[in-house]
Amino acid sequence: MITALSLQDDYTLEQLWHLQHVAYRLEAEKIGFDKIPPLMDTLETLRACGEQFYGAIGEDGEIIGAIATETEQPGSLIITRMMVHPGHFRRGLAGSLIEHVVESHREVPLFMVSTGTLNTPAVSLYQKYGFRPVAVQEIAPGVELTTFHLNNMNLHI
Repeated sequence: MITALSLQDDYTLEQLWHLQHVAYRLEAEKIGFDKIPPLMDTLETLRACGEQFYGAIGEDGEIIGAIATETEQPGSLIITRMMVHPGHFRRGLAGSLIEHVVESHREVPLFMVSTGTLNTPAVSLYQKYGFRPVAVQEIAPGVELTTFHLNNMNLHI
């Protein structure tokens, strides 16, 4: 089950913070960069981030995956965070989260997301769902970030 999450709920906030740190530590290892912004979050900065979170809830009621979005300009939606608990990898959870966001925002013409270029599982996931690379930026020596776009006119979901 995927549902909107409130960062004003302390228990939800703590679950997200923990999930975020578990998931993004793995990405940090993959891309060789430990300064990924979600790893710098405290409970307070996470609560104040202004992003909309959606969570996949496991049978035990715990958040096992989450995706966050933000609107910086009209006509586009940025997927700012994607995280799945390692114990739930390879079960289609990340794809379900992407599908939920796209289906819930059909009126948005452009979806954007960025990930570490060396994070092959994430790159493959986004490409599988129709996202196309549009830019690569070096964010630290030897560390690149690839930005992907999904045009709502070309949805593959």
